[in-house]
Amino acid sequence: MKKATIKDVLDKNKIMVIDGSMATALEALGADTNSSLWTAAALAAQPELVKQVHLDYFRAGADCGITCSYQATIPGLIAHGYTREQAEALIADSVRLFLEAREEWWEEEGRSQGRAYPVCLAGIGPYGAYLADGSEYKGNYGVSDQVLRDFHRRRAEILTDSGADVLLIETQPSMNEVRIAAEIAEDLGMDYWISFSCRDGQRINEGDLIRDCAAELSDGYPGLKMIGVNCSKPEYIVSLIREIKSATDLPIGVYPNSGLVYDPATKTWSAPEGQLDFGAYALSYMKAGAAAVGGCCTTNAENIRQVADIRDKFVAMNAKTVTYKGV
Repeated sequence: MKKATIKDVLDKNKIMVIDGSMATALEALGADTNSSLWTAAALAAQPELVKQVHLDYFRAGADCGITCSYQATIPGLIAHGYTREQAEALIADSVRLFLEAREEWWEEEGRSQGRAYPVCLAGIGPYGAYLADGSEYKGNYGVSDQVLRDFHRRRAEILTDSGADVLLIETQPSMNEVRIAAEIAEDLGMDYWISFSCRDGQRINEGDLIRDCAAELSDGYPGLKMIGVNCSKPEYIVSLIREIKSATDLPIGVYPNSGLVYDPATKTWSAPEGQLDFGAYALSYMKAGAAAVGGCCTTNAENIRQVADIRDKFVAMNAKTVTYKGV
């Protein structure tokens, strides 16, 4: 099967369009994500919906997509009654479903449309995601490095062996956890991308300055192909891009939340006063220097369609100046 790289997409399109939320899309299709397994529950219960989500994002313009493996961890699945073998098989299924969707879309329309061949990003959530208590937005887990190493190693091996193109070490609140996950990716010989979750326009959720994190990662990590931010407020992103750019030449990928706020009383989502349209945010990220743009929580295929449209217009206007180092 053909291998896709971040470099190939950037060479072709200058800026890569990332897909949107898996959870929001699954829920819109009728999946139940109300458990500590979150989106991973669909791998066993409704795998056809996971595949449909990938297809919908490709059709909306995504040049890459994230597998449904963020919350698919071996201990988490075992806690829900799966055997270790079943848990490992479900993690592998997250890649298989993506690859099946990619080939189907590519043969039906992607190739004939002259699109970039989509990159399979194997989503690797932080240890805090497994805890399912909001720790991915805090860090400071209070566990040893060996616990983190054991937690990440086997899942990364399965995702690699299943045919993922890139390991996406995402929503990371802790630089220490990032070092451990990056060490594993380097040992596996995989291309990888590190994406932090951030508390404001300068700091990751555990408190370190993101420019310091970027500076440390800019040397000695040959497999690192992109760095950036996800699952953070959209209004923080321009500042975070600038902070990262001040410390590294690596391409920067950003996929923030939509910015919608949930009202538990009415059980509805709404935009806070003064919030920009998602496409307007996307344009500001591209102007700030992002090499890849997409969406995280509560974003959907329409948001990604906006990003793809903005990308095409932005690149057309800046074709001679949009270049990236470090890939």
